[in-house]
Amino acid sequence: MNWSVVLDVLLLVASIAMLWKGSSWLVDSAARIGRKFELSDLTIGLTIVAFGTSAPEFAVTVSAAISGNANISIGNVVGSNIFNLGFILGGCAMFSAMKTNPRIVYRDGILLIITTLALVLFLYDSHLARWEGIILLGGLLGYISLLFLRKEPVEEEEIPGGIATWKDVPLLLLGILAVAAGGDLLVDSASNIARFLGVSEWVIAVTIVAAGTSAPEFATSLMAAARGKAGMSLGNLVGSDLFNLLGVLGVAGVIRPMSVTGSSFSSVLMLVGMCVLVVVFLRTGWKLSRWEGAVLILVGLLRWILDFTH
Repeated sequence: MNWSVVLDVLLLVASIAMLWKGSSWLVDSAARIGRKFELSDLTIGLTIVAFGTSAPEFAVTVSAAISGNANISIGNVVGSNIFNLGFILGGCAMFSAMKTNPRIVYRDGILLIITTLALVLFLYDSHLARWEGIILLGGLLGYISLLFLRKEPVEEEEIPGGIATWKDVPLLLLGILAVAAGGDLLVDSASNIARFLGVSEWVIAVTIVAAGTSAPEFATSLMAAARGKAGMSLGNLVGSDLFNLLGVLGVAGVIRPMSVTGSSFSSVLMLVGMCVLVVVFLRTGWKLSRWEGAVLILVGLLRWILDFTH
């Protein structure tokens, strides 16, 4: 038995647990702080909660970029977004059909498609330049400004956990530290496992690493959907995908220009198709039905099969 691989698997599991717990502290405290500033559920879902649940992707992607693992850095974001829209959104819809509204379809959904198409353009040459990262970051700042300038009505008692207290500040910092440490550990262990299995770092990144870093989105969105809070659940997933593309990849690209394997382009095109399909489903009847959720899960499964058999 190769004990070094066993250790890497254990470290992988431990890192995912750190990401899960750390982001849970981060999300809970940040959501209460957001409520104190009288932000609506959708706005909190699209910004504070989305940023919190995207923290693992941020930690992993930036850590991989700094260490020169471009395939893990970019593959994690692409894989996480596919996982969010396929397995998580599809699973939430199968649990309970989700009502939508014109704002999340025409504003946030269309922006997600445009942003993903921009990534296709940027990665056409299998390279993400620093100036392209700056453009992505600029898009994130513009989007956040739009959300806060067009303040929406606050819906009472939508976010559990009570009001913010002084304890939320250290809890927020502790969550950030746990996420950062877990992200660094996940990159190292996943890279070692990929080398042992003889598969590319890109495949590991868009599957195993993506699933691990998407754990907070899964927990948060499923909890919101179970409580009938479709606005927060949808806002969290769409917002997380936007934060991943604009913020996470933007920062990583600014820190270090990255080149990825040519085979990765099919995964990016798959993400565009997934985004378009989700927006169409959200628009039909202004709800995401159970059968539409099942289709999204099947598409996500197909992507995993193609990645491992490519």
